[in-house]
Amino acid sequence: MNTETRILIVDDDPDLLKLLTFRLQGAGYLVESAPSAERALAKLSVSVPHLVITDLRMGGMDGMALFQNIRKIHPALPVIILTAHGTIPDAVAATQKGVFGYLTKPFDSKELLSQVEKAINVSGTAGEAGDNDRRWREEIITRSPIIESILAKAKLVATSDASVLIRGESGTGKEMLARAIHRASPRADKPFVAVNCSAIPEQLLESELFGHMKGSFTGAARDYQGLVQAADNGTIFLDEIGDMALPLQVKLLRVLQEREVRPVGSTRSTPVNIRIISATHRNLEDAIQEGTFREDLYYRLNVVSFSLPPLAERREDIPVLATHFLKQINAKYSKSLNGFSAEAMEMLVKSPWPGNVRELYNVIEQAVALSTTPIITPALVESAIRGRTAELASFESARGEFEREYLAKILKITGGNVTQAAKLAKRNRTEFYKLLQRHHLDPKLFKAL
Repeated sequence: MNTETRILIVDDDPDLLKLLTFRLQGAGYLVESAPSAERALAKLSVSVPHLVITDLRMGGMDGMALFQNIRKIHPALPVIILTAHGTIPDAVAATQKGVFGYLTKPFDSKELLSQVEKAINVSGTAGEAGDNDRRWREEIITRSPIIESILAKAKLVATSDASVLIRGESGTGKEMLARAIHRASPRADKPFVAVNCSAIPEQLLESELFGHMKGSFTGAARDYQGLVQAADNGTIFLDEIGDMALPLQVKLLRVLQEREVRPVGSTRSTPVNIRIISATHRNLEDAIQEGTFREDLYYRLNVVSFSLPPLAERREDIPVLATHFLKQINAKYSKSLNGFSAEAMEMLVKSPWPGNVRELYNVIEQAVALSTTPIITPALVESAIRGRTAELASFESARGEFEREYLAKILKITGGNVTQAAKLAKRNRTEFYKLLQRHHLDPKLFKAL
C-alpha cells in the first residue's frame, strides 16, 4: 500500500474527479482534489504532494499554465496531463517541456496506475519540512527516511561536545553532515576547519595540524599556528582519519586527552577548546586488528557514530538532488534548462552511482554543458554516465587492484606457498598474511593451479 504517497488531482469535471479519486484510493494512495488550477495552486501553498494529475483543458487557467506555475515553485514535482484524443499533440508538446507524461480520456485504469507508479518512483518532491528552522541542514538535499533519521539524531548530538565519527563511501556527503552538526551546535559562530588527512603528505600533516616554530625544520621560515589552534572554540573536521599515520595518531590522542597542543619545535603547550568530528570510508575495526589504527584513539573519536548509505541505497534522493543540481548548474553556465525527460530521470534513478552524490553532480554538469534542447535527454545522460565510468580510477582503487593482481600472481607462481610468496614479495610472513586477508585471497585456492 502507498498510504504515505499523496496525489493531487485537478479537473473541472466533478464526475471525473470522483472516478480518479476512487481508482487511486483503491490503490492505497492519499488523494486530494481541486476543481480548478487556481484552487490547486492554493493547496500547493499549504502542502506539497508527490504527484499532480491535471486536465489539460479547463475553464480559467489550463493544465499547461498550471504546470508552468508548479515548475517555478516546485521544479521536481512530477505532473501528468489528462487529455482528450483531439488534444494529444498538445500533450506530446507538453512532455517536451518537462511534463512527466499524459493520459488520454477515457483512461485505462491499468495505464493510470502504471504511469502514477512510474512518476512516484522518480519523484523529486521533498515534502513538508519537519524542522521549523532548517538552516543548519540547508546543504543536505534529501527525502530519504534514512538520511532524515540521521539528521534528527545529528541535531540532538550537536548540542553536546561529544566526538562524532561519520562513516561512508567517498562522495556520500560526510563533510556536509559534519558542517550541519557544527551549524546546529553552540559553536556555530566559531570556526569550522576541515582537514583531509589523506590529501596531505605524512611529513607535512603534523605541522599542518599542530603548527610549528620558526626554524624547527628546513623551510619553517616563520611560526605557524596549525589547524587545531585555528579551530579553537569551534569544530575541527578530520576527513579520512583512517589514513592518518600511527605517530600522528599518538599526538592527536594526546591533544584529545590533555586538551592542549604543542607545535613542532616548541617546548610549550597551548590550551585548545575544540569539538572533533572525524570521517572515514575505511573499516576502522579491521584497521585496529591489522595494527594500523589505535584502539584508544578509536574510542575517543567514536563516541557517536553515523553511517551514511551510498546513493544507490537511497534512490528516492536522486530526482530531488538532480533537480537541485540542475538549478545550480543552470546558474553556473547561464543556461535555462527546464528539467529532465521522464526517460532521462528514470535512467538517473536506475544507474549504480559508484561515485555517489559527487558523481551524480558531475554527470548532470556534463549533460547541461552539452545540451542544445530545453530538456535533458536520455542520450545526454547515457553519454555522461559512460564518460564517467571511462575515467581513471582513484589512486586508492588503482593501488588496491594492483595489489590484488600482484598477490594472486605470486601465489600462482609459488603454488599457494605463503612462505615462498612472502620472500618473493620481500615482506615478512605476518604482513603478507594481512595483505592476503585485506584482498580476501585464500592461498589454498592456488595450490592446485
